[in-house]
Amino acid sequence: MSKAKRLLDILMFVTAKKNFTAQEIADEFNISIRTVHRYILDLSDMGMPIYSEQGRNGGYTVLTSRLLPPILFTEEEVVSIFFAFQSLNYYRNLPFDSEITSVEHKLYSSLQSEAKTKVDKIRSYIAFWNPKRTIDTPFLKDILEHSIENKNLHIQYESKSGMRKKHIHPIGVYAHDGLWYLPAYDYDKKKILLYRVDRILSILSAEKNEDDFMNLKEWFNFHEVKNPVRLHVILTVEGVRQCKSVHYFDGFVGTQEDGTGYIDTIIDRGELNFITSLFLRLGSHARILEPKELIVGLRKQAEEILAMYQDEN
Repeated sequence: MSKAKRLLDILMFVTAKKNFTAQEIADEFNISIRTVHRYILDLSDMGMPIYSEQGRNGGYTVLTSRLLPPILFTEEEVVSIFFAFQSLNYYRNLPFDSEITSVEHKLYSSLQSEAKTKVDKIRSYIAFWNPKRTIDTPFLKDILEHSIENKNLHIQYESKSGMRKKHIHPIGVYAHDGLWYLPAYDYDKKKILLYRVDRILSILSAEKNEDDFMNLKEWFNFHEVKNPVRLHVILTVEGVRQCKSVHYFDGFVGTQEDGTGYIDTIIDRGELNFITSLFLRLGSHARILEPKELIVGLRKQAEEILAMYQDEN
C-alpha cells in the first residue's frame, strides 16, 4: 500500500474517532508505533489540528472533526479556484482572511509545475479591481456570523452625527466599491437601514432573535417602498453612460435612439439623501424633473460648495 493511501486511511480513521492513541492506529493498520508517530507528524504538517497529551493515559485529540473528505480536482478546476481568489485581492478585509490564505497555500503546493505556471500567469494578467481601501473592518467576520446565527446586536456606530448606540438585526453583508455594507433592521426606527461595517466601533452584546427577518438574498430581490416618490431625470449621452455604471441605477435607465436617455421610476423617499451625491457627481449630464426635494437638496449642496470657493475680495 502506498504512503498516500495509508495516510488517507489514517486521516479518515482519526477524524471519525476524534480521540485516539498511537496503539489503536498501530493495531488497526498493523504498523509499528514509530511509523504511527511519523504518520501523525505528516498529518500535522498537512494542516490537520492534532493535539497530543503526554503521560500514561495520554493520546491524541483531533481539535475539530469538521473536516471534509478528500476531494479530487482536475488542474483546470484548481486554476479556476485561483481565478476566483483573484477577485478578492483588492479588499483590505475579508470574513475568512486566514482560511483563504491557508486554502490557497495548500492548493498551490499540490500543483504540478505546469499548473503553477498557469496560476502565476492568472495572477499577473488579470485583476478584479476595487479601490484599495486603507480602512479597517475589524468586526466583519463577527457581523457575518451573527447574521447567520440570527442574532440581534447592540453596537456602537459612528455616523455623521457622532457615535451612537444601535439596536439592530443584521441580515447579511455585501461588498461594493471596496467597502463592506450591512443592511440591518433598526429597532428604534423600525425599518431596515444600510450601515457601513467599518463604522461599527464595537459590538456591545448579542442575543438570539425569535422574529423572522429576510436574509440578504431576499433583501436584494425585494425592496419595500413604504413612502413612494417619483424619480424623473433627463440624461445626456454621458449621463446614460455614467448611470449605467452605477449599481443603484441598474435597470432604471432608458435610452433614446440618439443615445440620450432618462430615468422614470418609483423609489422610497428615504433614499433621496443617498442619491443626491450621485446626481451631484453627474453635474450637467443629468437634469432632475422630479422630485422637488431632490432638486432642493442638490441646490443646497452646490451652494455650500460654491460658498467655500468664493473670492473674498
